[in-house]
Amino acid sequence: MLDLGYNDISGEIPLSIGALTSLKSLSLRNNEVNGSFPEEGLCKLRSLQELDISRNSLKGSIPPCISNLTSLRLLELSENNLGGTIPSDLLRLKSLEYLSLSLNHFEGSISLSSFANNSNLEVLELDSLNNELHVDTENTPWKPLFQLKVLRLSNCKINEPTRSIPSFLLTQHELRVVNLSYNAMVGEVPTWLLNNNTRLEFLSLAENSFTGQFVLPADFKNLDLFWLDMWKNDIQGLLPASIGHILPNLEYLNMSRNSFHGSIPPSIGNMSKLYSLDLSSNNFTGELPEHFFMGCKELTALKLSHNNLQGQLFPRKWNLTSVRLLYLDNNHFSGQLLPGLLTSSSLSLLDLSNNLISGKLPDWIGEFSFLGSLVVSRNSFKGHIPTGFCRVVQLINLDLAWNSLSGNVPPCLNLSSLRYLHLQGNKLSGSLPRSLYRASSLVTLDMRDNELSGEIPKWISVLSNLRNLLLKGNGFVGSIPFQLCQLKNISILDLSSNRLSGRLPSCLKDIPFGQKKTNDQTFETDEYGWKAYRPFRSYEYQSILGVNQYVEARFYSSDVAVEIEFMSKSRSESYTGNMLYFMSGIDLSMNKLAGPIPPELEFLSDIHTLNLSHNQMNSSIPRTFSNLKQIQSLDLSDNKLSGEIPSDLVQLNFLSVFSVANNNLSGRTPDRKAQFATFEASSYEGNPFLCGLPVEENCRRSTAVSDPNPGENDLFKDSFLATFVPSCIVAFLGVVTFIYFNPSCRMFFQLVEAKLLSSR
Repeated sequence: MLDLGYNDISGEIPLSIGALTSLKSLSLRNNEVNGSFPEEGLCKLRSLQELDISRNSLKGSIPPCISNLTSLRLLELSENNLGGTIPSDLLRLKSLEYLSLSLNHFEGSISLSSFANNSNLEVLELDSLNNELHVDTENTPWKPLFQLKVLRLSNCKINEPTRSIPSFLLTQHELRVVNLSYNAMVGEVPTWLLNNNTRLEFLSLAENSFTGQFVLPADFKNLDLFWLDMWKNDIQGLLPASIGHILPNLEYLNMSRNSFHGSIPPSIGNMSKLYSLDLSSNNFTGELPEHFFMGCKELTALKLSHNNLQGQLFPRKWNLTSVRLLYLDNNHFSGQLLPGLLTSSSLSLLDLSNNLISGKLPDWIGEFSFLGSLVVSRNSFKGHIPTGFCRVVQLINLDLAWNSLSGNVPPCLNLSSLRYLHLQGNKLSGSLPRSLYRASSLVTLDMRDNELSGEIPKWISVLSNLRNLLLKGNGFVGSIPFQLCQLKNISILDLSSNRLSGRLPSCLKDIPFGQKKTNDQTFETDEYGWKAYRPFRSYEYQSILGVNQYVEARFYSSDVAVEIEFMSKSRSESYTGNMLYFMSGIDLSMNKLAGPIPPELEFLSDIHTLNLSHNQMNSSIPRTFSNLKQIQSLDLSDNKLSGEIPSDLVQLNFLSVFSVANNNLSGRTPDRKAQFATFEASSYEGNPFLCGLPVEENCRRSTAVSDPNPGENDLFKDSFLATFVPSCIVAFLGVVTFIYFNPSCRMFFQLVEAKLLSSR
């Protein structure tokens, strides 16, 4: 035996290893071995019984000469970069008991019927990374001689196009691990796997298309199953009331994204070892059963999001003492928050958003010293933000948006670790809180739609990591401080609907809007989770190398995703996750900004949205705007802009929304080509001196060489005649009317008339 596993060995496997002709067991597990599978070396080890090169960086394909290793019992090549097709020569190894090729990049097809006569086969693992491996089990009628203990076929395109579950599984009765996830298989949910394999410990059917009801065998008790994952199918009906009695040893249960309804079974409280429960995105109703939140004392992660659950949260009997991750968002929970939650002292994440919870935010939130993410948005909380929040020093994500909170933001808030602060949609007042000065890690500051006032502070420049600054819909006054231009990481800036005045600072050109498109994990949701290796309760593969003595159990759950709402393309858009790396924009609309538009804004060449509408900007539209090559939405409407619309704007190939309505623009509209062929008259309305399509006013061409702007002069003449002639008529009629009705004037004209008649 030669065991070199876990030794940081790097480089290729030397050809000289072929000289060890008597070697029976070789392990290079979990090193940094690279290069291709050495045919001239390993294929000469004809006495080899166990070969483990898993968790390395081998590339290329498995050579046909692998069939030379006729004594091979164990072949473990998982977690490498191997590709190509799985050689048929491998199927000739009738002594194989353990075959693991999981988590590589194999392609092509393989028929499991080829293993039918491998009577010793116990472990078969073909999990695919690239979803290019096709596994067929139904091409010919066959009955296996083997009884598998472990079967992993995740992401393998099983039995396409019928996508049926492998029928040979009906003959298997000794399975401990079954992973058929990510295969889009159809048909009734195969609960018979539990009936047929009473010692099954791990079952994952996640992300398939199984339907029907989840029915457990009523005559079984205390099954060994510790991992059950049915995520993202279309399973219907009730969750069995006896699930906690039949599966009391469950440690991981995921039934999310199905169509379950009814109440959560109280018997789940019997699962005393359960550490992760996910029932989110179903149609569960009713209140949380008391036996459940009193009995699951080992529960670390609880996710009940997107259901129709109701009732008051955290009564005194709440006893989930180990819970760290608690997702109860998007339900119908109501009433005030009760202090029973204090028993969950290790809480790291609490999401109660989108419920009907009312009352004041409790001061006892400050007792959770490990709390990193608190999301209670879209409820009916009122009153002030409690000073107890100042004791939570590890907060990374604080979201209190869309409630009815009032008053000032507490100056004592410890924001040194905070990255995402969402306070929008409340009634908060006062100036921008000085406590933000210490929030050097802040990435998103969203305080839209409050009652904040005062000037935007000059110390805003210390927030050097800020990517999203959203202060829309407040009462900020004064000018835009040039210190704002020192925020070199800003991608989205929204100061709209305030009372800002003064000129638009030209230094905005120094902010590289949209130029940082690399995924630097700024907007990645933090993952909470753990990985564990636990022994099988009833199975251990007898290996000289000790391979697969443990089953790997992983659990990961993401923090609440960062979401930004921003007005783009004339509508409010939501951006979340990776989308935020590629979105950039400025919205300064609905203010009192005046003066010319700085031509230097041409340097914002990667910006997607620019909205300066509803201000008092004057002068002309800078011709340099044709350099905004990535812009998709440009709104300059409702200002005092004059002059012509630069014809070069037709070069903006990504522009899908354009408006210069309600200004004093004149001259010809841009040519109807490229994106400008899609803009309607509403983009130009309210500019009476504009002509050309799509507006109704035609531009008349003059042949006079001396007139450089014949269209403008014709338009002026038409306008002059259209206004002067009616004015003369009105004036004449006014004089006649005045004379006719004025007695003095009538007497005067009568005397003149009499005098003229007497002179005849």
